[in-house]
Amino acid sequence: MNKGHLLKNKIFLGLLIFGLLLSNVLSGQESVVADKKIDKAVGKLLKDKKIKNAFEVIDAIENETERDLIALTEIPAPPFMEAERAEAFKEMFMEAGLDEVSIDDVGNVIAIRKGTVGDKIVVLDAHLDTVFPEGTDVKVVKKGDTLVAPGVGDDTRGLAMLLAIFKAMKKADVSTEADVWFVGSVGEEGLGDLRGVKHLFREGAQKIDSWISIDGGTVGRVNNAGLGSVRYKALFKGKGGHSWGAFGLANPHHALGFAIKEFTENAKAFTDDGAKTSFNIGRIGGGTSVNSIPFESWMEVDMRSVDSGRLKEVEAIFKESMETALKAYNNTGIDDKISLELIKIGDRPSGELSLDTPLVQRAISATNLFGYMPSLTRGSTNSNIPISMGIPAITIGRGGIGGGAHSLHEWWLNENGAEAIKLAILLTVIEAGYVK
Repeated sequence: MNKGHLLKNKIFLGLLIFGLLLSNVLSGQESVVADKKIDKAVGKLLKDKKIKNAFEVIDAIENETERDLIALTEIPAPPFMEAERAEAFKEMFMEAGLDEVSIDDVGNVIAIRKGTVGDKIVVLDAHLDTVFPEGTDVKVVKKGDTLVAPGVGDDTRGLAMLLAIFKAMKKADVSTEADVWFVGSVGEEGLGDLRGVKHLFREGAQKIDSWISIDGGTVGRVNNAGLGSVRYKALFKGKGGHSWGAFGLANPHHALGFAIKEFTENAKAFTDDGAKTSFNIGRIGGGTSVNSIPFESWMEVDMRSVDSGRLKEVEAIFKESMETALKAYNNTGIDDKISLELIKIGDRPSGELSLDTPLVQRAISATNLFGYMPSLTRGSTNSNIPISMGIPAITIGRGGIGGGAHSLHEWWLNENGAEAIKLAILLTVIEAGYVK
């Protein structure tokens, strides 16, 4: 990216931040501040010699961190196919000097840095998977200082940050009381349905005490609330046949049309009022040719809500709408009948941590002390699972400047990117109990 484009980016970012500040003023919102005791503790840690040394290491290895980012980005990690990237990520930790690194039963990479006490576990997480299907060209192209490639920001930058944080802690001899787990998780995106983090919090698993995910954009994000979602595949089935010779036979596509109309009308009436709830029909499919009555027709539906109760309600509306539409279509005088199968393909719980939660307070304090405005957000990330269980968990931004997430032209620019790494290491260390 040339200097002119970089200047435009800086101006745009400045105007965006100014707009957010102005919006807060006009809406009567105040900046989020942490408890004074928390601020004092975080501020004291910022001045610590070893922490300062760790920051210097982060600055010194920026080129190395970029090389890690490029190397990982160029290893495809389609949904449910993260194994090759996981193996490379494991090797990178071992080469950096960490002995206890493994890949678990579902494909998560777990690199453990032992604490001096080891009575608690603090996880620092970034997800291995991308949204891009097998065969996508993931070669990184450098345009000036900008890196362009599918997945370069979401969330491969997070993986590179984990490596940099471990290297800085090791070289600066920063110790913690709790064990710190550096986790490269699988299945964060789409139909992965958070399978990696769900496995880590399964019944009988080793107890995790705090969770910090790196995902999303700018420094300042403190995601302390999980946006719940439920997803279904509605599958309508029939015999299928020739469009002329079998004319009059039950048609799954026609039944799907009934279902879409019934659901969208009922769901809209429900979502027009109350706590924000959404619904979306994201994909439809089925059929073999234009002159064939299909033997199946399907749609994939996403429903979300900030309120767990309303999420259950809109899910019930969806199910009832499907059955009502099926019955209505089958009563239109067609030959034979259509059957329906509802397959749950996603279930992410809602939840919210109080502003008073120490981890949330520490994130707010660290963000303020780094000179950024903290913003409490709600999102659908790996943190949904621990948040829903009442376990301290947040998701923070990867920093830098980026855009085009989930697109083939995704890009990331290292504009003060080291600041996000420093904030993340500070937050991890104080949460895990710094040992002087």
